[in-house]
Amino acid sequence: MISEKLKDLIKNLPDMPGVYLMKNKDEKVIYVGKAISLKNRVKQYFQSSRNMDAKVRAMVSHIDEFEYIVTDSEMEALILENNLIKEYKPQYNILLRDDKTYPYIKVTLKEYFPRVIKVRKVEKDGAKYFGPYTNAFTVNETLDAIREIFPIRTCKRDIKKSIERRERPCLNLYIKKCVGPCTGKVDEKAYMEMIDEIIDFLGGKNTELIEKMKQRMMDYSGKFEFEEAARIRDRIKNIESMFEKQKIVYVSDIDQDFIGMAREEDLSCIQVFFVRNGKVVGREHFFFEKTKDSSSEEIISSFIKQFYMNVNLVPKEIIVDTEFEDMEVMSAWLTEKKSQRVDIRVPVKGAKKKLLELVEKNALETIRQKSNIKIAKLERTVGVMKELQEFLNLEKLPKRIEAFDISNIQGVDSVGGQVVFIDGEKAKKEYRRYKVKSVEGPNDYASLEEILRRRLKHENHPDLILMDGGKGQVSVAKKVLKEEGLDIPVLGMYKDSRHRTLGITTDKVETELSKHSLIYKFIASVQEEVHRFAISYHRSLRQKALEKSELDEIKGIGKKRKMALISHFKSINKIKNATIEELTLVEGMDKKSANAVFSHFREDESLED
Repeated sequence: MISEKLKDLIKNLPDMPGVYLMKNKDEKVIYVGKAISLKNRVKQYFQSSRNMDAKVRAMVSHIDEFEYIVTDSEMEALILENNLIKEYKPQYNILLRDDKTYPYIKVTLKEYFPRVIKVRKVEKDGAKYFGPYTNAFTVNETLDAIREIFPIRTCKRDIKKSIERRERPCLNLYIKKCVGPCTGKVDEKAYMEMIDEIIDFLGGKNTELIEKMKQRMMDYSGKFEFEEAARIRDRIKNIESMFEKQKIVYVSDIDQDFIGMAREEDLSCIQVFFVRNGKVVGREHFFFEKTKDSSSEEIISSFIKQFYMNVNLVPKEIIVDTEFEDMEVMSAWLTEKKSQRVDIRVPVKGAKKKLLELVEKNALETIRQKSNIKIAKLERTVGVMKELQEFLNLEKLPKRIEAFDISNIQGVDSVGGQVVFIDGEKAKKEYRRYKVKSVEGPNDYASLEEILRRRLKHENHPDLILMDGGKGQVSVAKKVLKEEGLDIPVLGMYKDSRHRTLGITTDKVETELSKHSLIYKFIASVQEEVHRFAISYHRSLRQKALEKSELDEIKGIGKKRKMALISHFKSINKIKNATIEELTLVEGMDKKSANAVFSHFREDESLED
């Protein structure tokens, strides 16, 4: 049944384009959509649910109210919808969790002696931009290749001012990585020829570029300028080597993105091939989870809207494998963004169809790889929990496991560490550290008893407790649990003589584990983690104690001498009882500083009397 509040809202819906925001009873936005007619589109949600898919039915069941924003056109609604999805991240929208800005290669044509640099923002500044590149490594590799082939400048200097001031050129000139325009001796026309070649290189016009360079090489040879001819010959070889790495897919001189999709159970993968001048220059994949009840049309449409909202340079053609409702309005939106016509097409046959099939094949392979990784992870986590349950004959799956360890040096500054594993994975936010308060001297059992009592006062008790130690530690834990009226299984993790994990133990029986079993690997990782955590806390406390001590009050004893004294005597008490002769034996101590330390502690004794 529709509530009276929703009925009133539906009555007032305008027959205009706009965006609607569905909210639950907590006023949280759970879905954002756009419509040519808000009245017709929103009404559909509250009519018969017979033809609705499961996802829409679930969403509608949570709608408590909605609000809407009227726009002048469907294109405005599209842009606003996308911005609101990005802002609210509603649970029933298909979300592209990819907020990264892609790198571009920029040729700074408006600069005197232009540079070629990596940027993440495209501006209307007269520069030439290439991209987006989905992999920053590819950009860096391309820039390295350009700088290896073309000795252009990389510095941010104002070249005209450098020439006027006769500034000294940088090292790049001397190692022949730059022709050195800052010297005032470089011909601007020759430099700009290199820049034009770089633009051809980045634009994928390899045939024209190489032919042009070969002609220049012949010209230099004809003038008997063999050194220049050899330099261009080497540049041609390097460029040919770079272009061999790019796969030619078919003859085309326009920028295209090919978008294909694969689906497997509740996971969808979008694969994009970036084709520039007939060559695949990069590719990227994106995953969408919980899409079992979403149509392919909805996924593709959502992806294109969200992906191209964040991309500065839009290709001339977007080739997709699925037709969807908003193709025309999206094409118009992208055309406006690019200031040049952008077509979204679904090929039926030919070279485009063939390449799209390759994109889909890659999407399927990517999704299978992710599924295999997911299965392997489940085996290492939930799988080992099931094995542990069977092996230990536990009543329920040990979803939450807590492990405890005590750390001290000769009983000084005892601390406890508690690590937590949930579903077989570290839950670092749940880790806890304890300073032992009620125990003096080296008594690990009493220290364990204290920290366990403190831990068990809090709720959210574990399904299994692991103690770093043997039967004695387990007995202490069982005693505490009994007195607290709790029934939680407890095991010890014991080691061999080389301090390596050997097996698990109750308070009565030790069981050595096979080093090849999943249980052994899990137990060993827990024991290593709790020991590391406890000892790192103890070290941090000890370091603080070293950094701040009674020695700080003594004139002439700085940080170096203080650390040398503590390292030599091991305790303040031994320093206090040392003779002047013993103090002078410490590295960095002289007679004056030894006397200062000796006198300081004797003054303290006289005050005590």
